[in-house]
Amino acid sequence: MQIQISWPAGRLTATLEETPTSKALMGVLPISSSARTWGEEVYFATPVSPALEPDARQVVAPGTVAFWTDGDALALPYGPTPISRGDECRLASPCNVLGSLDGDPRLLATVRDGDPVGVEAVE
Repeated sequence: MQIQISWPAGRLTATLEETPTSKALMGVLPISSSARTWGEEVYFATPVSPALEPDARQVVAPGTVAFWTDGDALALPYGPTPISRGDECRLASPCNVLGSLDGDPRLLATVRDGDPVGVEAVE
């Protein structure tokens, strides 16, 4: 499964694994939201409210597509957050891991807080 995430300064595609959360997300696409930034992470609200999955993780690789169940939001880390130790990508709390970005996750540095963001399925 692939999605495209777009904002005024760029776009990235991501490949998602088949998980309960990714299936729920795919079922509501396309969506529009407003980007928020937290250190080197972009996150934004979605209309889905999945449960925390058994393999949820708080520390992930840059470019991981994660779902923050506490905020019903997609979380896209590309570097350290305010609670990271060193260079790790530490999310606010454990998140469901959906997949990974296909391109350079550092492109997310062009997202500004409040930017409109869209997510759609890639056929």
